[in-house]
Amino acid sequence: MKKVVILDYGSGNLRSAERALERVGADVTVTSDPQAALDADGLVVPGVGAFAACMAGLRAVDGPRIIDRRLAGGRPVLGICVGMQILFDRGVEHGQDAEGCGEWPGVVEQLKAPVLPHMGWNTVEAPAGSVLFGGLAGERFYFVHSYGVRDFPLAADGQPSPLPRPLVTWAEHGERFVAGVENTALSATQFHPEKSGDAGAQLLTNWLTTLS
Repeated sequence: MKKVVILDYGSGNLRSAERALERVGADVTVTSDPQAALDADGLVVPGVGAFAACMAGLRAVDGPRIIDRRLAGGRPVLGICVGMQILFDRGVEHGQDAEGCGEWPGVVEQLKAPVLPHMGWNTVEAPAGSVLFGGLAGERFYFVHSYGVRDFPLAADGQPSPLPRPLVTWAEHGERFVAGVENTALSATQFHPEKSGDAGAQLLTNWLTTLS
């Protein structure tokens, strides 16, 4: 049974994520303890609310360093919702420009859509070779957000590259935005797999297969 820590930094649907991961067979602990987060087979970084507030909470529990250390050792990390957004360089929200973890280049900004928040079920466009979305073609996932990343310059584009490029999954609400990223040990989804029924359970199962 894979040991998964959900990082408790004061933001996120901790209990629903815990239950969802337990249902697919993970041994789950919800904690802010840095050593437990470093030692787990997999680390989940949830997030709900404002980008800047989430980053403040994450820094308070040494989250950026924990994420960096895990990735340096090739240890899997999964970000969910704002837990995905804070992995990018910056977030611009309510006029506040906040620094993120900087694991990926990109800016989290308000979506240009006739209705916000983007709340409800939506399909996604996953790339060939995706592990997270294996067996999930045409499935719908549950989103609740008003902000997202519109442009991902490192996305795999079919051109030769000396380094593996991130696999980026896209969705649309008014405009195209990043719905998921897979980048070696670092994965993330803008939607909530824990609220996405059978499709979300399969995605979490797929992620568990990447844990050593």
